[in-house]
Amino acid sequence: MSHHHHTEITPDYFSKSKAKGLAAVSAIVGIIFLAVSLGYGLLFEGRQDQLAFSGLFAIIYFFTIACGALFWVFVHHATDAEWSVLVRRQWENIAVLIPVIGIIFFLGIFYIAPRVFEWWSLPKGVDHFLDHKAGYLNPTAFYVRALFYFVALGVLAFLVRKFSIRQDEDGLARNTVFCRILSFIGIPVLGLSLTFAAVDWLMSLEFRWFSTMWGVYIFAGGAGSAMCLLVLIIRWLKSGGHLKIVNQEHYHIMGKLMLAFCVFWAYIGFSQYMLIWYSNIPEETIFFIRRTTESWWYVSLFLVIGRFFLPFPFLLFQATKKNPKVISGLAAWLLLMQAVDLYVIVLPMLHQRGISLSLLDFTMLIGVGGILAAVFFWILPKSSLFPTRDPRTVESLNLSN
Repeated sequence: MSHHHHTEITPDYFSKSKAKGLAAVSAIVGIIFLAVSLGYGLLFEGRQDQLAFSGLFAIIYFFTIACGALFWVFVHHATDAEWSVLVRRQWENIAVLIPVIGIIFFLGIFYIAPRVFEWWSLPKGVDHFLDHKAGYLNPTAFYVRALFYFVALGVLAFLVRKFSIRQDEDGLARNTVFCRILSFIGIPVLGLSLTFAAVDWLMSLEFRWFSTMWGVYIFAGGAGSAMCLLVLIIRWLKSGGHLKIVNQEHYHIMGKLMLAFCVFWAYIGFSQYMLIWYSNIPEETIFFIRRTTESWWYVSLFLVIGRFFLPFPFLLFQATKKNPKVISGLAAWLLLMQAVDLYVIVLPMLHQRGISLSLLDFTMLIGVGGILAAVFFWILPKSSLFPTRDPRTVESLNLSN
């Protein structure tokens, strides 16, 4: 890879003043919506539990996408990919939001946890299932593990972005080597962290239930959603006159990976459902019984159709993947489906007789999203929008597939 070492391309910087304005607007929107959420949730009788569940839903939605972005950065370096060089920087910018999500998590979890987790305050001897799991399911272990997830993933995301930006400055190939080493370490760390986070924050909502495919299912949704978010960010930057070097071929590959994870999510979801339905063990089937009760059945059906059967035929064709408008529309739709997916996982534990949409479900999502968008816009102009002195930049520029 050293023969491309001295290739330099003009950096593409996002306007600092524009970024400052977008960050300010995002922060104001985020703060207002979070304030409305807290006011509505805390001051009105009977809304406290809704606030806790909506908060957990919002935090996990953004956490899965940020982890997905970090996964794609790791895959890029571990496989020495060419195509993704020009779009990689935006994944790096999303991945470094993990510590910010961690701060929001720890600001809220002391309020959320006792309200959403039934096991949190159950004394020993009340439930034999919990007694068997008490070594794992206890508040102290829960906090320690959560801290590990955010610190480990946050440090990896920070370092891999730091070496990527350093290469823009010095052009040294050793930065690529550092990123590759970090990625080999990072892939198993990310896999374990996301799996255990999915168990701790989602599976333990129903502590008697278990599924050995749960971590992979949550990963499939997060990685696919991170690819969708990248498509939307690239389209937005191109509409502002940036990233002119990103072409239809890049959209085509992003579309192919969206298709891959659309199928992978459906495969894991169906496999999990089919095996649990077939074995018919009460502590396994409770999860699906709850989510096919009353109006939750229609939401679950909408998710299956909306996340697989609807986008799948569109994503099959090269023409739709190469069309920025169509692929952006599909990306936005799939991000909505990720929200529906997590909603169907979290909220049936509160509304057990059927879906009951709350204002808090939307205000918390916009509130947390606004804060994260503000940080994203703040860091956006601090580096070139794509790596300029990566050894593989030329191959990415001349991409054809």
